[in-house]
Amino acid sequence: MPHHTSPEEERADLPEARSILTRSGFGAADPLFSADLRASGDLSQARDVVIAHASRLWTEAARDGSDDRPLYWARLVLAARLRSWQPDFPLSDAERAELLHLLETGSRGITDLDFPPGDRWIRVIVTGFDPFGLDEDPECSNPSGAAALDLNGWTFPVGEHTAVVRTAVFPVRWADFDAGLVEEALADWYGRADAVVTLSRGRPGRFDLEVCNGAWRGGGEDNLDVSCTGRIPVPDAPEWTRSSLPHEQITAAADQRPHPVAVNTEVAEVPAGGDETVWCPDGPTEGSSARSGGGGDYLSNEIAYRNTLLRDRSGQQVPAGHVHLPLVGGPDEEPEESAAVLAQVRLIVAAVAADAARTREWGSARAKG
Repeated sequence: MPHHTSPEEERADLPEARSILTRSGFGAADPLFSADLRASGDLSQARDVVIAHASRLWTEAARDGSDDRPLYWARLVLAARLRSWQPDFPLSDAERAELLHLLETGSRGITDLDFPPGDRWIRVIVTGFDPFGLDEDPECSNPSGAAALDLNGWTFPVGEHTAVVRTAVFPVRWADFDAGLVEEALADWYGRADAVVTLSRGRPGRFDLEVCNGAWRGGGEDNLDVSCTGRIPVPDAPEWTRSSLPHEQITAAADQRPHPVAVNTEVAEVPAGGDETVWCPDGPTEGSSARSGGGGDYLSNEIAYRNTLLRDRSGQQVPAGHVHLPLVGGPDEEPEESAAVLAQVRLIVAAVAADAARTREWGSARAKG
C-alpha cells in the first residue's frame, strides 16, 4: 500500500528548504537515516533506528542553537522517508504511525525533558513552535523555536539554587493537539518542575505576556493546510484559564531591552446571555464564552490554554503561562535583532526562575518555623 507524504513534508523539497539543509549540514541526516532503516530486519530494530536518529537531530540542533530551520526541515525529510519506507518485514499502519510518533517526540525534545535530582535545582520547562506561513516565506524561522533551542540545557544561579532549563518544540498542526501531544509532553511535570513557560511568535516590536487563554479555535490554517473552528476539544474544561507567571517581575527585568514587554489582558468573548462577540480590555466577564484569548485563537492560545489547564487540574501552584515573542526577520535577514530577542527571552526566563527560587526559599523557611 502506498504511503503518501503530507503537505508539510512535500515542502521539504522546495529549493529554499534544501538550501537550508545543505548549508547547515543537516542534509546528511537523510542518507544516514535511510541506510539504517534499510538495514532494519524487524520492528524492534526499526524502533531503535528511529529513536537514535530523532535524538541525534534534537541534540545537534540544540547544540548549534539559535536557528530552528535545519531541525524543522530535516525532521520533515526523515518523516517523509519513514512514511514511504517499504521494509522487508510486515509493517502495519499502526506500527508505522508509532515509528512516526517516536521520530516526532524524539526530535522535538519531548522525550528529552528530564532534570537532575536534588533540591539544589530550580527546574524550568520552556516550549516553542515550528516555523509556519511557509507557503509565503519558505525560509522563515520561528523565534520561539529558536529560543527553545538556545535555552535548552542553560544553567544559571538563582539565589541559593541553580536554575536548569529544558525545552521542547511543538508542531503547528491541529491534529497533534487533538491527539494530546501537549498533555503527553507536559502533564507529569506540574509539581516536579518549578515553572512551565510556553512561547510563540507574536506581533512585531513587542513581547506580550498573555494573561487569559480562551477555549476557542478561530479557523487559522496550520502547516497541513487544515483549518479548525470551534471549542477546544478538551472534555469538561472551562471557557478561560489564566497565567500564573510573575508578570511584574518579568517586566521589571526584561522591559525595553530592546523591545517593550506588555501584560496583555484583552480578550474577545460572547457575554453571558448575548450572541455577539465583543472585545474586553480587562479580561473575560463572568459566564462569558471565549472567542479569543489574549494570545488570539490559534495554536499559541491553545498551548497556553492547555498548559494552564494542566496546571489547574494538577492542583499544583506552579508558575505557568505564555509569552508571545516579537516577529523578527530571522537569523539570515536580521541576525542582530534575532540575537537581541533571544537575549531578552533569557531575561524573561531568568525572572521566572528567580521568582520560583524565592517561592521555594520562602516555603522552606516557613516549614522550618
